Amino acid sequence: MEDQKKPLTTPVKSWTFDDHTNSYIRRAAATGIYDIRGGGAKRRVPHFDDLLFLGASMSRYPLEGYREKCDTSVKLGTRYAKTPIELDIPITIAGMSFGALSGQAKEALGRGASAAGTSTTTGDGGMTHEERGHSTKLIYQYLPSRYGMNPNDLRKADAIEIVVGQGAKPGGGGMLLGQKISDRVAEMRNLPKGIDQRSACRHPDWTGPDDLEIKILELREITGWKIPVYVKIGGARPYFDTTLAIKAGADVVVLDGMQGGTAATQDVFIEHVGQPTLACIRPAVQALQDLGMHRKVQLVLSGGIRTGADVAKALALGADAVSIGSAALIALGDNDPRWEKEYNKLGTTSGAYDDWHEGQDPAGITTQDPVLAARLDPVSAGRRLENYLKVMTLEAQTIARACGKNHILNLEPEDLCALTVEAAAMAQVPLSGTNWIPGKPTKI
Repeated sequence: MEDQKKPLTTPVKSWTFDDHTNSYIRRAAATGIYDIRGGGAKRRVPHFDDLLFLGASMSRYPLEGYREKCDTSVKLGTRYAKTPIELDIPITIAGMSFGALSGQAKEALGRGASAAGTSTTTGDGGMTHEERGHSTKLIYQYLPSRYGMNPNDLRKADAIEIVVGQGAKPGGGGMLLGQKISDRVAEMRNLPKGIDQRSACRHPDWTGPDDLEIKILELREITGWKIPVYVKIGGARPYFDTTLAIKAGADVVVLDGMQGGTAATQDVFIEHVGQPTLACIRPAVQALQDLGMHRKVQLVLSGGIRTGADVAKALALGADAVSIGSAALIALGDNDPRWEKEYNKLGTTSGAYDDWHEGQDPAGITTQDPVLAARLDPVSAGRRLENYLKVMTLEAQTIARACGKNHILNLEPEDLCALTVEAAAMAQVPLSGTNWIPGKPTKI
């Protein structure tokens, strides 16, 4: 007699309550503490991979790579500053603090950026001699916390970046937990050693754009109107925020989308506050155009930039330059499989390590542990960063040539199409194979 046992269906896990969500619930239930991490947003959102370039064929004429020049130089801060920032490439290093990063990592960033002909940025917590000494062009971040801020360092900088918001946490402040507050970090920030530090979410001495205008004028007076003043905003309301930054007198607007974030903040913030980088750029460019300031006030885009293709697409959509953080750390050696066994001991794996706030980074980059930090050779790490920046530039340059452009900033939205309706709507370029831009009337 045949077995009459009822066959079972294949188990199907819930999409709503997937393994990651269940582990989050179990962790919250066990600890009563929200998750803190770095690493930027991990959810899939429309990004530059959803765009394609329309290379030259018949209606456009390409440039010959070996005979015709395609310039990659950019100038930032031309509005008011006597000495704008002149870069060989349109890729800069974003602000990452000494405290979040080791002294060796900051030195490596300075070495690599300088060798590639670009700038690096201090981050929260002040200026270190390692970074200033190895950076030909150093941007000094002026943050709500004012940690480590002093007028002498301001005058040593090549530009000042006033941070109003950040892509990973627009409306929120960062964290630096006690295990990373070494003697040196505590001294620079004038705060107790070993005590958690939470950066302020807004500046203490202004409540709006009128006050920001006054602050920009103060900084210009301190520095003799010599150096540019950047204003960094998180990707939340890019049209209005860009408009207000311009009205306040910014030389450069830095726009940071939600895929960015190398420091520690709440996971819920990283994943659920802000907009994708792709959605931010076109409203910001529109604000610049409406005020007649496009290319006069420069726009620097950050948040998930990884490749030369990303660079070229950001410039085509209207940015003047891009800024990288997470990608730069990977180039230095972060999340490298060579440390796989040590990542396993920390309960993770290479490529997924994001507990940078804990100060246990095996690569010696996001730590203040002197033993771990000593693992990072700033010279060789700087050379890797230099190589990476040059590769990205060559890739972007190759695409620009293919589109017939003799300067990388001559790329334009008409050089692009989109693979998805969402990307077409965000980037305001046609869906591939059509002349349709979602939300706009179809051209006949």
